[in-house]
Amino acid sequence: MLSDMPTYEYITQAVDRITGSIHTTPVLSSRTFDTETNTRSLFKAENLQRIGAFKIRGALNKIRSLSDKEKSRGVITFSSGNHGQATALASRFENIPCVVVMPENARASKKNAAEGYGAEIVTAGTTSENRFVKAMELHEKYGYTVIPPYDDPFIIAGQGTCGLEIIEQIPDVDYVLIPVGGGGLISGCAMAIKTKMPSVKIIGVETEGADDANQSFRKKELIRYNSTNTIADGMRNLSLGNVNFKMILKYVDDMLTVSDEHVVHMMQFFFERMKIVVEPTGAVAPSAIRVHKERFENKKVCAIISGGNIGIEDFYHLVRNS
Repeated sequence: MLSDMPTYEYITQAVDRITGSIHTTPVLSSRTFDTETNTRSLFKAENLQRIGAFKIRGALNKIRSLSDKEKSRGVITFSSGNHGQATALASRFENIPCVVVMPENARASKKNAAEGYGAEIVTAGTTSENRFVKAMELHEKYGYTVIPPYDDPFIIAGQGTCGLEIIEQIPDVDYVLIPVGGGGLISGCAMAIKTKMPSVKIIGVETEGADDANQSFRKKELIRYNSTNTIADGMRNLSLGNVNFKMILKYVDDMLTVSDEHVVHMMQFFFERMKIVVEPTGAVAPSAIRVHKERFENKKVCAIISGGNIGIEDFYHLVRNS
């Protein structure tokens, strides 16, 4: 993977590349939630983004940064779902072939969506390492251009455009809570926000069964897990990206964790009280406001809802068994 660190200018360039092809997503609120937590909480609704998640920002920025020669080879990526969908749609925008390597246990809603955008789907194992190895094999065999899910300066910069929107929409925000999988979203958003508003506190959030970033942050060394155990499929990667880890250490103020049970309760709240569908990974950062509410009392807090791609059967199963 690339190792060069993106700069703030990468993000402003990303805005120019992707504006008009993505949505400026709304910021939502709930009086009931504010009363429960004694906060002023706002939710950046990337579940309402194109493809149902923030990932289109980075994938489109990366693909539009490619040379004509790189595009002509077609592209390949490896993803548990949302990045695969995003790469598929971005490829369709640019009229180039796309292959997505997904886990064998990928959510059907995500696999079907990527296929619907025109991607060829290949499955490989159940871990991020399985997907990476298979994608590299196909890259070597056919010459596809690789579109990494998070450890890439153009991917990071694209995700950072979400951070710019947050400070434009909530200029007096105190805290921004961001879910952490591979680290693309938090590293890009943290750089965007801290560059413009250094006083804002950036908090990363993971589930307890996939807290490699939390451990890496505290130990100041990149921790790699052998496996993870969480319903949040966007957090099942085994470690942060190298570039992402460096950026997290530079720009992020703290890390928190929540349980899978807390995540499901947050999904249910969004559905019942706010009438929106949120996938498990998307509910991780918002649930931290509830779990750690004493920390955020009387503060204006923004939590990113990173995605909403979950089928009705999976949603029903999780809520029923919570």
